[in-house]
Amino acid sequence: MVKEDKTTWKSNYFLKLVKLFDEYPRCFIVGIDHVGSKQMQGIRQSLRGTAILLMGKNTMMRKAIRGHLEQNPALERLLPYIKGNVGFVFSKEDMNDLREKILSHRVPAAARAGAIAPVDVKVPAQNTGLGPEKTSFFQALSIPTKIARGTIEILNEVHLIKLHEKVGASEATLLNMLKISPFSYGLIIEQVYDSGTVFSPSILDITDEDIRGRFMQGIANIASVCLEIGYPTVASAPHSIINGFKNLLAIAVETDYTFPQAEMVKEYLADPSKFVAAAPAADAGGAAEEKKEEKKVEEEESESDEDMGFGLFD
Repeated sequence: MVKEDKTTWKSNYFLKLVKLFDEYPRCFIVGIDHVGSKQMQGIRQSLRGTAILLMGKNTMMRKAIRGHLEQNPALERLLPYIKGNVGFVFSKEDMNDLREKILSHRVPAAARAGAIAPVDVKVPAQNTGLGPEKTSFFQALSIPTKIARGTIEILNEVHLIKLHEKVGASEATLLNMLKISPFSYGLIIEQVYDSGTVFSPSILDITDEDIRGRFMQGIANIASVCLEIGYPTVASAPHSIINGFKNLLAIAVETDYTFPQAEMVKEYLADPSKFVAAAPAADAGGAAEEKKEEKKVEEEESESDEDMGFGLFD
């Protein structure tokens, strides 16, 4: 097979990237720091049939996008995010499902000196199994310890490395001695592109219930403001009608004026015993049931006593 020259390879790459942007309305910008070739191969296999992963040099990706801005000006919004070790994942599938599939391919990794911590690292209280000669090492890291049965025991949980901090040589050595692999590496979704809009992947965590709750909260705020200033709107009209009905009901109770909806209230106020008319019946029913249960228990006890006496002397 004849290997194509560099110019032809670049031209084909530009055409492929532009074609993918035209064919797929959505894509992820993903970071691939610390992702090995074997892990990348597994990710590509899992995405086969649902998404296309395309990597490349940042200069080539920027050049391809700039050359296609006349046909698709919205692609210019991607340019600020093409920095570092990044690539594109194109798909027509649901973005949440695709994100879960991408994030499921993560590989545990030991802490390395000089690496930036992607998560907080805490060392739990435990017996390390290390000999007393390592005590000075823990003291240098300000970790409280004691000697228990000839081994070093960590007394309290220690926040060893904070998020986005650089891992020091001592911290990396300690984690390796304790056989703790605190990090995991895989594709990191940095931005989401959807039909000309670029947004953070955290937006994908918003559910329909969240949107509905926010909308109802906004409606409630609008209704409150409209009621306060006396400006009727669709949101405040039901509350205004209810408040008006309450005012009319209060006037009817205090005066001889009446209307059909107020007659029942005035009847209850004229004879308060009707408020508890239903309660005695319920209590009587409950008492009857309780007496019936007690009588049944007494009968069972008497029967068992008779049986016991009869069988004992015969």
